[in-house]
Amino acid sequence: MGKKVLITEKPSVAMEFAKVLKINTKRQNGYMESEEWIITWCVGHLVTMSYPEKYDENLKFWRLNTLPFMPKEYKYEVISNVQNQFNIIKGILTRDDVDTIYVATDSGREGEYIYRLVDQAIGVKGKDKKRVWIDSQTEEEINRGIKEAKELSEYDSLSNSAYLRAKEDYLIGINFSRLLSIIYGRRLAKELEEDKVSISVGRVMTCVLGMVVEREREIRNFKKTKYYKIVGTFGKEDGRFKADWKSVEGSSTFNSPKLYNDTGFKKENDAKDFILSLKDKKAIVKEVKKSKQKENAPLLFNLAEIQNECTKRFKIKPDETLEIIQNLYEKKLVTYPRTDARVLSTAIAKVITKNLNGIAKGYKDEDVQRYIKKMSEEKYRN
Repeated sequence: MGKKVLITEKPSVAMEFAKVLKINTKRQNGYMESEEWIITWCVGHLVTMSYPEKYDENLKFWRLNTLPFMPKEYKYEVISNVQNQFNIIKGILTRDDVDTIYVATDSGREGEYIYRLVDQAIGVKGKDKKRVWIDSQTEEEINRGIKEAKELSEYDSLSNSAYLRAKEDYLIGINFSRLLSIIYGRRLAKELEEDKVSISVGRVMTCVLGMVVEREREIRNFKKTKYYKIVGTFGKEDGRFKADWKSVEGSSTFNSPKLYNDTGFKKENDAKDFILSLKDKKAIVKEVKKSKQKENAPLLFNLAEIQNECTKRFKIKPDETLEIIQNLYEKKLVTYPRTDARVLSTAIAKVITKNLNGIAKGYKDEDVQRYIKKMSEEKYRN
């Protein structure tokens, strides 16, 4: 019986799998090996799409007559600074004593793409390939993922989606960056007092930039408008309360041009005149309504939402947020960050609760304990 290879996306994740599989051998150069298992890892992307000059040296120069660049077959190459790890993985996956490959890159489109590029570049044949799909790095979940691993081919649709997105990014980035740089590069360089400027365009970055510009225009064009609300105090001292005035259908002020909206006036004098018109009049409570409202706890953050929230609260960049969450994920404190799922499985919920409680108890610093308690009381969602 041949050996089984398990390949992860990162070394830290590989170590978690090694613990669960009880592989106690020392970490070697790019992999770990026992009698039954070999565990190795990528270091993020090992293979990438080639630039146009790899197709034709003349495409190194940016000219309008070479656009659009749309190859019939796409070329890929190993990223130079991770060539060594790629060679290690290639040597392992093509070993004669290896018969099964367990793909345990991150459970998402990007993780799928990372392995598929490696598999494609190596040309792995004659091996049984299985996909480990997990939503956390708990022992229970890792064991389940290996036990229930499906044939890699069942994830071909996800792989196709990843390839298509990458090609879309590539074509938009290459063609529009070159086009706009050729047309507007000199003008922009002159404005910035630079010798040369290239304009970067991307499927995501350009849309985000457009949103930022649109929002900035709204902020700059915004004009503050004052309006005047009326607040009345009613009742005796033991039962005094305040109430906001509101114009309702049938009243003398309803749809009046003097109103800013149904709760206030455009001009202070108009508000004061209306108050005077109410002098010596009695306020009558016609109806009192009481109601109970049940509100469910909010769903968990997805990646985009928590990046947005961290930018607002802590002024940190989205990639910094992702890096922090990735570290927490590897410590089993949060779930996999690159998924749109907003609920917890029962298994991971137990482990995360246990780990968070353990951390809270482990701190001796009273200020840190108070901070953790405060986070809990404020019902942080992740």
